[in-house]
This record gives sequence, structure tokens and C-alpha cells, in this order.
Amino acid sequence: MTEDLIVVKEGEAGRIRLNRPKALHALTKGMCDGVLSALEEWREDASVRVIMIDHAEGRGFCAGGDIRMLAESGAKDGAEARQFFHTEYQMNHRLFTYAKNTVAFMDGITMGGGVGLSQPCRFCVATENTRFAMPETGIGLFPDVGGGWFLSRLPGRIGQYLALTGHRLDGAETFALGLATHYLPADRLEEAKARIAERPEEIATILSDLSVAPGTAKLLDHKAEIDRLFASDRLEEIYAALTADDQEFARATLATLQTKSPQTMKVSLKLLLDGKSMPTFEDEMRQEYAVGSRVVQRHDFLEGVRAVIVDKDHAPKWNPATPEGVSDHLIDQIFAPLPEAEAWVPR
Repeated sequence: MTEDLIVVKEGEAGRIRLNRPKALHALTKGMCDGVLSALEEWREDASVRVIMIDHAEGRGFCAGGDIRMLAESGAKDGAEARQFFHTEYQMNHRLFTYAKNTVAFMDGITMGGGVGLSQPCRFCVATENTRFAMPETGIGLFPDVGGGWFLSRLPGRIGQYLALTGHRLDGAETFALGLATHYLPADRLEEAKARIAERPEEIATILSDLSVAPGTAKLLDHKAEIDRLFASDRLEEIYAALTADDQEFARATLATLQTKSPQTMKVSLKLLLDGKSMPTFEDEMRQEYAVGSRVVQRHDFLEGVRAVIVDKDHAPKWNPATPEGVSDHLIDQIFAPLPEAEAWVPR
């Protein structure tokens, strides 16, 4: 078991604690393997009746995945990146289909891989510290780890807005959109965990008893605008709608989109369009793996990581540079199913 993960039993609870504070608990392949091993060990252990997932020391819940490793691998043959995605998606799927109750405590930054770790859980707890986002288009990636499934099921066109802009939701907004089942003050979390470990059959009651009113979900003030401006599944039409609107929200949103990768914004729109009608979460993971295995080796991801994480000049040069330059044919190539021998399948 990796030292970046703390796996213990407390009372009738199996506890999985992310423990990589200097990286805001970003996931490595070893951490994903450790989560899978713990879930398998506890699957038929009658003394474990609930699984709780949180972070140990430091800020954040989970800031994502090991992006630098993915870029270094993508610049070569992509094999290590594909192995990471394969394992991470096994973890996401295992949580989604797990028979026992699972609870994720999203106390802090919950982005990318942290979203994939929390959203499959039966109970998701937000706090005043929650910052929930899928910011991948800013580095030439897309909202994977089930993003096509979860975001496409949000009200109206908010999922498309979140996928393209990478907007950060606070705890109140996360709760209002149904991305959290409960909202607790951070100082009540330890009490919640102790009580759940003692009486796991009362999870819903315990969380409800400790919940408080989350306050105003400010993003919902813009829901009508978002539904109108992001009504299309074509990026060019979203740009046109934003350009034609002279209100501050539209201007600011357009400025945000102009910093993102046109290629992976188009990938994201198709991912959500397909995801809404995916028959199963397994099908979603299979498609995301095919898309991820290709996107990780394309120019925009390598350039996005260079600009945001390596050189930190925050001036990526996307190729193609405009939505019009990203052809439907290119998107079809990225989304083509992998050969059967290479395709993702759940274990």
C-alpha cells in the first residue's frame, strides 16, 4: 500500500484517506490501486458496513490526477498515461457499482480526479471549503472520470457551462446542483465520521441532523442566461451567442472560453451530448478511455501542461487556435472506439 493513502478500519467503517498534502492529494496510479485493493478487501467483510473517503492533512480533498506524469508520458508513447487512466477508471466504476454505502467528504478543492472519486459515492458531503470544478479544458484535456455522465445530468445547460469554462463551484452551489447530497460545516465533519462509524445504518439521518442551510447558490442567478447562451452543442454557435450578448456575464464568459483549448472544448461538448444517453456508466468509462488515450498525446494537452504547470506563463498556443479550425472529422477520430484488444473493460 502506498504511503500516499491511509487505509484503516474504524468501528464498522472502512476509511480511505488521501495523504499527499503537498500535491493537494492529487491521485497517482498507486493511490488508485490502493483504493481498489481496499474496496475489494472490504467487499465481503461483514464487519465493514460503510466506506468513508476523505483527505488526511492539509488543504483540499483531491486536486485531480498526476498531470505532469500524464504529459511526460503523452510526449513519448503514452503507455504510462493509458495505464493511469485504465486504473483510475476502474476505481471510478468500482465505486459507482459498489454494493455497500460510500460517503465522500469534499472538504476543500475537489477537481478532476477528486470529482471522479466523490461523485460515484452514494453520499457526497460539501462544506464551506468546497471548491468543485472540472477545469481540464484549460490544459487541453477534457472532464473525464465520468464527467460526461455526471455533468450531462445537471439541470439545463449548466453541465456544458462547467465543462467548457472550468468554473469553480462553492459548497452552496455544489449542493444546489445535486453534486453533493448534504452540506455540513467543516467543524462538524469529525463528529459525522465518528457517528457514522458507530452507526452506519443511520448515515442519512446523521448527515441530515448535522446539516445546515448552505446559503445562496450564486451561479443559479445566471441559470437562464447559461441555458440560453450554451443551448447549442456546437462550439461555434455558443461563441456566436456570447458575442451577440452585451451583458457582463456573457462578456466575461466569452473571455474565459478564449483562454481554453478549442479542440477539447469540442471534445467536451460531444462527451456530454453522448453521455446523457449512455446506457451504463461502464459504457461511459469505455468511451472516455478511448478519448483520453488519444487526447493525452495531442499537441494541446502537452502545450497546456507546459503553459500552466511547467513554465507557468499561462499563454498556451492552441492548435487549432479557433473553434472553426477543429473539424468534425478530427473529433470523430478522437471518439472512434478502440480495437477490442485495447478497449477499457471493468475488472
